[in-house]
Amino acid sequence: MDLKERAVAVHEKLLEYYDYPVWHSDLKPIDVLVSTILSQNTNDTNRDRAFTALRERFPNWEAVRDADPLEVIEAIRPAGLANQKGPRIQEVLREITALRGSFDLSFLADLPVDEARDWLMQFNGVGPKTAAIVLQFSLSRPAFPVDTHIYRVSGRLGLRPASMSVERTHELLAELFPPETYYAAHLNLIRLGREICQARKPNCAICPLQELCDYYVDVFLKENQSEGSSPP
Repeated sequence: MDLKERAVAVHEKLLEYYDYPVWHSDLKPIDVLVSTILSQNTNDTNRDRAFTALRERFPNWEAVRDADPLEVIEAIRPAGLANQKGPRIQEVLREITALRGSFDLSFLADLPVDEARDWLMQFNGVGPKTAAIVLQFSLSRPAFPVDTHIYRVSGRLGLRPASMSVERTHELLAELFPPETYYAAHLNLIRLGREICQARKPNCAICPLQELCDYYVDVFLKENQSEGSSPP
């Protein structure tokens, strides 16, 4: 089985195990962009608290853009690294205004995906993950965001070399998974990483991907056999 076949098999197994995921959001692309910048190096709860506080404190993105930087920093403090993220968000908003005259990013839906990704990544603080999230979850464009869970799980499965960077992993997984699977595969891999394939102690004994996983064969089974126990 080559890597593309394994990726498809992973996707299909996770659909059997978790079903087709549904992620509800009525956020506009600019909202998702700011929210994703806030999510960097923090968890979803803190990101949501900071995003809500920002929207409650300022009536619109124009007000955020033009605000005293200290006010923005204070509003987003729950997300952590507020002294970096606040000025970064304001600068992105200023640059978008200069380029487009408004915060309507719906035009990205009409561009080739690579051009839309490059347009988003021209801004400081917007990397492959942030751009892919905006494209996939607010514009329904085929993009495969790689967060810390997907990076870890893809390494254990053997879908990427252990030494491959996160940036290159975005490109690789987008090549391995068919575009029509990106949405479900992304969300289900994250769920697997949170619930089963956790960072410190993966629960391999209940994982639905045992037969597709290098880590299960090379680490988990060998550890159990060396302890004299039978694999589940």
